[in-house]
Amino acid sequence: MNISLFSPQRLAESAEDADLYHEFNKTLQVCHSVCGNVRSQIYQSNATMSIRKLFYSTTIEIMKCVTIMHMFDYHKNTQCHEKKLVSDIYTANLLNFQSHLMNLNATLPPTSCFFLLQFDYYNSMLVNTMDDDGNFIELGGEFPLEENEHFNNIPVNTMQSDVQVPTNVYNKDPYILNGIYMSEALNDVFANNFKKDPTLTWQYFGSSSGFFRIYPGIKWTPDSNGVAAFDCRNRNWYIQAATSPKDIIIVVDISGSMKGLKMTIAKHTINTILDTLGENDFVNVIAYTDYVRYVEPCFQGTLVQADLDNREHFKVLVDDLHVKGEGKVAKAMKESFKILNEGQGSLCNQAIMLITDGAMEDFKDVFEEFNWPDRRVRLFTYLIGREMTFADNTKWIACNNKGYYTHISTLADVQENVMEYLHVLSRPMVINHNHDIIWTEAYMDSVAQSLLLMTSVAMPVFSKKKETLSHGILLGVVGSDIPLLEVMKLAPRYRLGPHGYAFLITNNGYILAHPDLRPLYKDGKKLKPKPNYNSVDLAEVEWEDIDETLRTAMVKGETGTLSLNVRASVDKAKRPMFLTNDYFYTTINDTPFSFGMVLTRGHGQLMFMGTVSVEEGLHDLTSPDLSIAAEWTYCETDIDPHHRKYSQLQAVIRYLQGKEPDLECDEVLLQQTLIIIFTNFLTPADKDNLFTMDHFPLWYRLAMENPAGRFLYYMPVEDNDNKDKTGTVGLPCDPWLSSIPSLVTHLFMLHLMCGLLFLQDVNCFLVDSNGFIIVSKERSEVGRFFGEVDGSVMTALITSGMFKQVSLYDYQGMCRSGHSHSSGARPLLSFNVCGLWHSDYIVDAHKAKKVDALQPCDTEYPGFVYDSSIRETNSLIKCGRCQKMFVVQAVPESNLVLMVVQADCDCSRQYSSITLEPKEVKYNASVKCNRMKSQKVRRRPNSCHAYHPKVNLTLQETGCTESTVNNDNLLKGRTSLSG
Repeated sequence: MNISLFSPQRLAESAEDADLYHEFNKTLQVCHSVCGNVRSQIYQSNATMSIRKLFYSTTIEIMKCVTIMHMFDYHKNTQCHEKKLVSDIYTANLLNFQSHLMNLNATLPPTSCFFLLQFDYYNSMLVNTMDDDGNFIELGGEFPLEENEHFNNIPVNTMQSDVQVPTNVYNKDPYILNGIYMSEALNDVFANNFKKDPTLTWQYFGSSSGFFRIYPGIKWTPDSNGVAAFDCRNRNWYIQAATSPKDIIIVVDISGSMKGLKMTIAKHTINTILDTLGENDFVNVIAYTDYVRYVEPCFQGTLVQADLDNREHFKVLVDDLHVKGEGKVAKAMKESFKILNEGQGSLCNQAIMLITDGAMEDFKDVFEEFNWPDRRVRLFTYLIGREMTFADNTKWIACNNKGYYTHISTLADVQENVMEYLHVLSRPMVINHNHDIIWTEAYMDSVAQSLLLMTSVAMPVFSKKKETLSHGILLGVVGSDIPLLEVMKLAPRYRLGPHGYAFLITNNGYILAHPDLRPLYKDGKKLKPKPNYNSVDLAEVEWEDIDETLRTAMVKGETGTLSLNVRASVDKAKRPMFLTNDYFYTTINDTPFSFGMVLTRGHGQLMFMGTVSVEEGLHDLTSPDLSIAAEWTYCETDIDPHHRKYSQLQAVIRYLQGKEPDLECDEVLLQQTLIIIFTNFLTPADKDNLFTMDHFPLWYRLAMENPAGRFLYYMPVEDNDNKDKTGTVGLPCDPWLSSIPSLVTHLFMLHLMCGLLFLQDVNCFLVDSNGFIIVSKERSEVGRFFGEVDGSVMTALITSGMFKQVSLYDYQGMCRSGHSHSSGARPLLSFNVCGLWHSDYIVDAHKAKKVDALQPCDTEYPGFVYDSSIRETNSLIKCGRCQKMFVVQAVPESNLVLMVVQADCDCSRQYSSITLEPKEVKYNASVKCNRMKSQKVRRRPNSCHAYHPKVNLTLQETGCTESTVNNDNLLKGRTSLSG
């Protein structure tokens, strides 16, 4: 990806200029204000749906004519002759809407002005939809779509964007139509960006009114209930761009008066607020009756990071809240202010969210003690239920603490009303016109329903109208998705050696990309994101960094190096390896990210530099049974549009043939490629590994750890879905070319050895250096861990020191019902050295058992390593009435040991089998609590916009009235709210 070609600032400025260019005249601004007031009155008076629809249709027609009037005035055009009549109707009928609504349409003159600006847009939910008569429905015109591999093979229109409107937003609302019309100017900007940089994926504009313009255009798929639940204003990229970091205390009333529907609405309101928070925000949730109760007692008196893990944890606890007793909020208010005054969290915006059905206590003393006169903490109040008796008190709290009051009477009201607090918090930034560019944590692409990890770069879009400058109007957020796979291609794995890798972390220490990040788990046959997939800390992957020296330096944005001796695991964590890694790290300018690179000592000292001619190399490249590693970048095909049609193999061939001399190709890599042409270099498992960028097959990596001249025999451990596998023999590259003849001799020797020892009274095994069976006369045992087959002999080998047990840890585990997660038996192709290569022996796997819901957990699991200093051993194992004899001998020049075990003595009652299954690490309550609330080192975002002296919220914008601002009489004589 060429980051320099994509400019969020250019997108934001384009949106702002479009808004300014299409600014309506003063009449239209008044129309907006009046329509908003009337709409609010209609909804609060529970008007019927037919009245609401009539209001909207009438308002839209008036807007069309007023817009035409503005355009005609500007161009000195006098085509619209009924301007005065329309204006009279506007001022007389619309201002008295309640009495004139039913006959307003009849009084409008039959003028062409109403139809000159018939503005339709492509609604992504409705495009290409026809009615029963075969005609396209309204807002659902013909919209050409074509499958595109770059966009996850979903049908898209790269010539045009379209608009998604969530179900809870009326798609013909005048504000929605005006915003969509204004944002039409972004179409050309989106298309030009994609032409300049074809690695770009989704580009979009999320409006503060709720619509979402996306490029390229798509057909939006609703959920199973036909609902478009996606609301761009809930997405992290929108929230982070629209507001600075936040410290939020949610205070919820659970007194007896909140029972039934009120409590359901309150819980939904809490969850919606939690959804507006991200990893740069901090939060806690307090419930109150006549006493204060933390929904998570472990978090008492503190703020915790609002990462995905903690937010989901809060939601589970909130769901268990029950009503009882009286509601006395003063104690909860004091507790909330004390937490915010501790100097924890983001130290930027601070707010208390009060969710209640009424407040009658005298809070003036509380505010005077903790918040006045600076009013550093904003209070947002949410009055729950249809009862308005105590609305004035609830308003007074918000209006006198720089907050916002809103009334939520139904579940459908929650989303829009919660969003209002974001508009209030955004105003200082908007007035400053700070175009802060934000980058999000990793997330999965919900638009394309893809399991690829993405990050978003986004920027706020402001209104530039001078008359509304002090109101700080946020038009929305513009941004683009960037696949992390594309970012990691900037540090290709093949340049870093078989064990080297690159990784990215955020300012909070969470992983964006890392070869050991496993964001998915298998639920039956379906892959799903783990609940905490984007809040995996670097310390949980690089767990050998016990003092977190590496993590601390990277989070702080430092540049440096560090060396660590690490225990790594490969082959689905079945095989431990001991490596010495050198870490190189630095910050990435203008982002909150840090970049790390790992090089393993002992590698990268040798390179093939042969003298194969171009003609010979081209002959091999064009052979039908040979190929190159397609995932590697030999030539840059994204720079010139004419080269984008070529695959890597096609680009290499055309470059070597001289047909495309302008291609930028890696000549050193090409020189090596001409010497070694790969045949099926990547296995299907490697190609499916979307998140690790692991471009060196496992057998290759294991062979690199072998001493020079020693053969490596390897049997893959595969999943149930992939049975058709063969074993591999490998050598380190130093002696490889000279050792090919001896490989044939070595295989033949093993063939003879096994044939002589396949006797009735003994069992013969060839076992690799990690304890996996390569050869057995029982084909079902091939590929299994030897300790599972014979626990008695394996125990004796561990006791003698011939095999050593290594403890490994997984902090990304998924456990079932509080116990360790056990995977089903794995199918393996029997790779039988004694029969040389037999591809027809397939082990039938047990069908996977249906498991209960899994949850994140920490696990410990064993690995085993052969000590090559012990060449042979033998012993007798007493097993009740019999004795089992065994002999173990190292096979020269290989990673194998030969085991001959007496077959007629069963020790399974005395010795249980030894498995490699992980075991959940159990923590007591105290340790678990400390782990949950521990605050690791993090780097706060550079900018904070919590205050601006020109912020001027009108009474209408805060939900307040003259009678509620500074009216102390509202609080006199009221002390409690009965439950």
